[in-house]
Amino acid sequence: MLGHGLVHWFEMSVPIFLVVWTDEFPVSIALVGLIVALGYAPFGLGALPGGVLADRFGAKRIILACYAGMTLSFLVLALAPSIYAVGGALVLWGIAASVYHPAGMALISTGAERQGTVFAYHGIAGNVGITLGPFASATGLVFLDWHVVAALLAIPGLLALAYGLRAEFDPTTAVDDENAGAGTEISLPTLVSNSKRLFAGGFLLVFVVVMFEGLFYRGVLTFLPDILHDLPAMADVELQAGLEGFEPSDYVFVGLLVVGMAGQYVGGKLTERVSVERGLVTIFGLLALLALAFVPASELGLVALLGLCALLGFFLFAIQPFYQVAVAQYTPADTRGLSYGFTYLGEFGFGAASIAIGGFVLGEFTLGLFFVVLALFAIVAGLLSLALLVGYERFAFLERYGSEA
Repeated sequence: MLGHGLVHWFEMSVPIFLVVWTDEFPVSIALVGLIVALGYAPFGLGALPGGVLADRFGAKRIILACYAGMTLSFLVLALAPSIYAVGGALVLWGIAASVYHPAGMALISTGAERQGTVFAYHGIAGNVGITLGPFASATGLVFLDWHVVAALLAIPGLLALAYGLRAEFDPTTAVDDENAGAGTEISLPTLVSNSKRLFAGGFLLVFVVVMFEGLFYRGVLTFLPDILHDLPAMADVELQAGLEGFEPSDYVFVGLLVVGMAGQYVGGKLTERVSVERGLVTIFGLLALLALAFVPASELGLVALLGLCALLGFFLFAIQPFYQVAVAQYTPADTRGLSYGFTYLGEFGFGAASIAIGGFVLGEFTLGLFFVVLALFAIVAGLLSLALLVGYERFAFLERYGSEA
């Protein structure tokens, strides 16, 4: 829970800093977007090696290394004198954070007997980090320079590392093999063979769906604080005496993330009642409509804008349990760890490309076109999900064939 919360605590503070960096450094928003994208990219690209390292050295060691690396990266960020130094610190953060999800999932799968309950608390902790990271950043920036705020954000990482080094528990309590999760030698031929089995069936479509979901997710969460800040509807908000200096747009963004907690809970419950394919098609369709409606809603005034942001936050997170369950349904059990490694590669690695794309579109074209691009990401993902829905039996056959092979 500490690890999941910290990863997203650091991750979601970056979009708040983005607003400051675009004002402070004499570079275009396109360049800032590209630099931030280079920092986010290792977050996903390192998922596969992160899973291998967890199997080789044990999940606890890798998670503690993640704590240390993320904390160090934000201390380096606090000293950054230029946008290029910012980029270097973010790359360091991305490398450190990338190992968390495969290692965390491995630790829960071998160390927790009540895995469903533990995964639930694990998800809640991640959402708390997603919400508190931008909230703490936005509040700190009201009173302090961004360098100081970056240093203060590293303090929870130091505390978590101190606790983690002292914590004692059995990381294999849920399995019979005492050596599970550590010391496993994984050869390149085995990785290639297992990867071929995964992509022989429906997981190939699931993986591409996750890629496009990551493009939509990262594009929204990276640029929305800056977009909200510049909207005329937000300029009309009048703050009470004593609240000067606070940016209402930052707290609208935090509110969107809070609503996302409810979305993730509802989405998780719906996976037990609705097929994942049908749920993916429906929610991607809604996300596309919300993206296309963003600019018109912002022109209608504050109430319409707040309502659309609430819906966007709800469905942006409601879709996550659906694709997470889809991964399990379309992969054999003996390659589940590898499948989630590929999943986070698609979500966070390829998804980071939307930061560079979004920065270019916002810098060279219009806000409306930016949301059209996001809508296209959702439409493509929805069509691929429809292919899963229509061809479920065929893909299930391929999955069994691949497993037998």
